[in-house]
Amino acid sequence: MTAPGPGPAPDRHFRPLDADGVREVVAWAAAEGQPLEVIGTGSKRALGRPVQAAHVLDLSAISGVEAYEPAELVITAKAATPLAEVEALLAGADQEFAFEPMDYGPLLGLEPGRGTLGGMLATNLSGPKRLKHGAARDHVLGIHAVSGRGEIFKSGGTVVKNVTGYDLSRGLAGSWGTLAVTTSLSLKVLPAPQTEASVLIEGLEDDEAADALCRAMGTSAEASSAAHLPQGIGSRLAVDGLSLDRPATLIRLEGFAPSVDYRFEALAHLMKPLGPVTRLEAEPSRALWRAVRDVRPFCSDAAPVWRVSVAPASGSDFVATLRENCEADAFYDWSGGLVWLSMPDGDAHAAEVRFAVSQVGGGHATLVRADAATRANLAVFEPQGAALAALGHRLKAQFDPVGILNPGRMLAGA
Repeated sequence: MTAPGPGPAPDRHFRPLDADGVREVVAWAAAEGQPLEVIGTGSKRALGRPVQAAHVLDLSAISGVEAYEPAELVITAKAATPLAEVEALLAGADQEFAFEPMDYGPLLGLEPGRGTLGGMLATNLSGPKRLKHGAARDHVLGIHAVSGRGEIFKSGGTVVKNVTGYDLSRGLAGSWGTLAVTTSLSLKVLPAPQTEASVLIEGLEDDEAADALCRAMGTSAEASSAAHLPQGIGSRLAVDGLSLDRPATLIRLEGFAPSVDYRFEALAHLMKPLGPVTRLEAEPSRALWRAVRDVRPFCSDAAPVWRVSVAPASGSDFVATLRENCEADAFYDWSGGLVWLSMPDGDAHAAEVRFAVSQVGGGHATLVRADAATRANLAVFEPQGAALAALGHRLKAQFDPVGILNPGRMLAGA
């Protein structure tokens, strides 16, 4: 691909075909001081603050699986490869991304399955199984990328054990495309569990559910997911054949069938004094956790949605404090440590949300869904303390000194 020539630059949409083409565009943008919005399929453009750039760097042509070695538990693919395509390939070999990356499409009013591997890394995706397996950054083995200086670099490799200096892959995870443009990445995969089942306890209040989940996670049951759906939330999951009209507290167990059976019986015995206990078998369990993963209860309207991370034992206290000042619908993942909030009156209530976070010992609140004007005028991401902000500025100066990559996405004017 030929980079633009000198002179005034009208709004342009660049679609390079390979990493060298990306480097040419970024090098031109850095030399001319022309900011770029970096996208794959555009499935996450409505996340974060609106990008302050006239030009688009479209990576959609940089797609395809480059290598997959099931026996080595490693896959390498280009950045714009659809995540759904990769997951289907892995499923054919009874393997998976254990961190269970969520699909933001339905929550943002888009069709599911549009996300890419590059977007997965940029936003550090995960799902309910983060409780056991971590997030995307914990499974990335290596990357190839282009810095904001217009320089190609790589980090890590294609084996599980890498000792190659600084782990830049983790540094780029969750940077929202503001430090570098990833062009390919290698990821660790794991065998898919033979089966799963979920423990369902009905009728618990939020604080009771928090205690129950903490008790369950303190056992040897090796739960991979733990969530609580308050009254009125379970009925909005839209899972065929599953009706949750009462508060539902859920604990997922995975592995070989005899092990799942044994651990279910142990947890059911522990939880029985709290309320009615039911077993959800593999198929309804999988469908339910996909709905939790993709925040299905809040996908049917356009109300502002927050993603709040606090200490697991503090989730219900956070919601109770918030409801003293505004109305909010909520449900809990990660054993209470991840709270999804919907603000039904249409106001984001940012001040109230951040105040409630401060009252339970701190955490991180991210405004996930709101109109562009609201996202432009609020701190979408948790405001950073002085030391962390200074570190972020130093990283930005090293990777993207001119500030051309996704400016304004995370912070106004940055």
